[in-house]
Amino acid sequence: MKDENIYPIFDKMQSRKDKEELLRQRGMMLWLTGLSGSGKSTVAIALERELHKRGLLCRILDGDNIRSGINNNLGFSEEDRTENIRRIAEIGKLFVDTGIITIAAFISPSNELRQMAARIIGQEDFLEIYISTPLEECEKRDVKGLYAKARRGEVKNFTGISAPFEAPEHPALSLDTSTMSLEESVNVLLKLVLPKCSSLSC
Repeated sequence: MKDENIYPIFDKMQSRKDKEELLRQRGMMLWLTGLSGSGKSTVAIALERELHKRGLLCRILDGDNIRSGINNNLGFSEEDRTENIRRIAEIGKLFVDTGIITIAAFISPSNELRQMAARIIGQEDFLEIYISTPLEECEKRDVKGLYAKARRGEVKNFTGISAPFEAPEHPALSLDTSTMSLEESVNVLLKLVLPKCSSLSC
């Protein structure tokens, strides 16, 4: 029996084109991947600030605002990590389809996970940015003491120590924050991002 209570509404909603024309920018996803302590969130915040100065609307997605909210029921098993990234990608797609420049900062340790995210969001809207800071430098920073705990076996399945990290095979950009300043990293990112969102004179 046909459910007469379900109606297609997508053809009645404002289109992505409408929203991008309103914002005068093109939506896209910048997916920052790298080890804990590599500088993903720091770079994301600085990039958001610079894009905002240029009148561009952005949204950062990271562990703090995702794990404490929509994904607070997930742990760190392989299945939960996959579901974590799947939900992030679905949320990101909504922002991108609204014309918002979305910056995701997540370890997302495998190529398979990041490829899943790219498929959900759409390859044409997805830029993979590898924050390639070496493990040794990330351990030196160790702001939260997580690497030390992982070395002592107190934190299980910690990426880079007791769990693997697969470097992106073909990232749009690689940034090593142990050799580049924050300003240099952001300037390189701006050179990549601005032309791609400027088709609507942003």
